[in-house]
Amino acid sequence: MENTTPSESFPPIPAKRYFTIGEVSELCGVKPHVLRYWEQEFIQLKSVRRRGNRRYYQHQEVLLIRRIRELLYEQGFTIHGARSRLQPDTISVPSNSAEVSFSKVDLQYLRNEIKGVVSLLLA
Repeated sequence: MENTTPSESFPPIPAKRYFTIGEVSELCGVKPHVLRYWEQEFIQLKSVRRRGNRRYYQHQEVLLIRRIRELLYEQGFTIHGARSRLQPDTISVPSNSAEVSFSKVDLQYLRNEIKGVVSLLLA
């Protein structure tokens, strides 16, 4: 029997800038009403509102939703526990004029993008 976790069975995230709530629902295995509720509970999760107040999510938000889903559904955290678990996930990087914060999810995404660029350059 193959040893896979449910989070490994997610479809790959397409190379798009914005995703509708329906697309994110399919990509993360969570119903749209749950996503709307999580927006109220997790301050890190902010969708962009466009045309007719419709929600659009960016790539890093899809990754964050997958992380929240993993904490709640697979690791058994409560909303409060998952929220506090996500809080220390920010790393501050000093800048010339202001402080910039990146979450671990953002850093992992950036690392993967850089690795992809490096592999293209070396090929």
